[in-house]
Amino acid sequence: MSRTVLITGATDGLGRALAGRAHRDGWAVLAHGRNAERLAALASELEGVRTFRADLASLAAVAALADEVGGAVERLDVLVNNAGIGFTEPGGGVRMESADGHELRFAVNYLAGYALTRHLLGLLRASAHLPRPEASPPAVAAPLCSRVVNVASAGQAPIDFADVMLTRGYDGTRAYAQSKLAQIMFMLDLAAEQDAGEVTANALHPGTYMPTKMVTAAGIAPVTPLDHGVEATWRLIADPALDGVSGRYFNGTRESRPHGQALDPDDRRALRELSERLTGA
Repeated sequence: MSRTVLITGATDGLGRALAGRAHRDGWAVLAHGRNAERLAALASELEGVRTFRADLASLAAVAALADEVGGAVERLDVLVNNAGIGFTEPGGGVRMESADGHELRFAVNYLAGYALTRHLLGLLRASAHLPRPEASPPAVAAPLCSRVVNVASAGQAPIDFADVMLTRGYDGTRAYAQSKLAQIMFMLDLAAEQDAGEVTANALHPGTYMPTKMVTAAGIAPVTPLDHGVEATWRLIADPALDGVSGRYFNGTRESRPHGQALDPDDRRALRELSERLTGA
């Protein structure tokens, strides 16, 4: 049985490239997307890839996605929380709300990944105790533990817990940046609570302004080639050298220091309590 990876936002950009890399390396790929036509195109391109459609702007849809995945597979070795929206589109940077009434970027970029991870943790833990599949190529050792990888960003902004949903003076860039910091804060909490021999949790900034839809929509000239971001993320997914390495933030392949708020246990507790209340996960 192949190692299995679930990649959210797998129909475009980094997520699609990661799905291709995993497929080439012999992994069983579970590809999430919001658009049925793009999912069908991905499935036709990568034979055997299983697709899952869900709108991450709805927490009910996130829970349903987790149920669907859990009912479809016997093991889940890696969850990559990659799906997200940028600082301009949708809405041209105007404040929008999710189906649950939360600020849209915080909801899609952070709350959805938080809830999905919480729903799938049992499966991830159990999968760490299943027989280890052969790696592809066979000469490369397969990782021993299950992994959660949060695709975050070097663009991080502190969370104002008095106005998390940014109802005053909204700015799309700030909304995006605080959602990315929230991803890192959650990763640190998750790493602290899990046995690193079962599940590790790490986050990364895969590259600066890679040529993705998010970047082009903002009218920004790409800087980092997409394949650099793929390699940096794949390292966290599959490199056996990172077995047991958890609670780290990487800028590309280099371990880095996140925004100071991520290292504040009181702020992480405040975010954790808020996340539990908003998601029920």
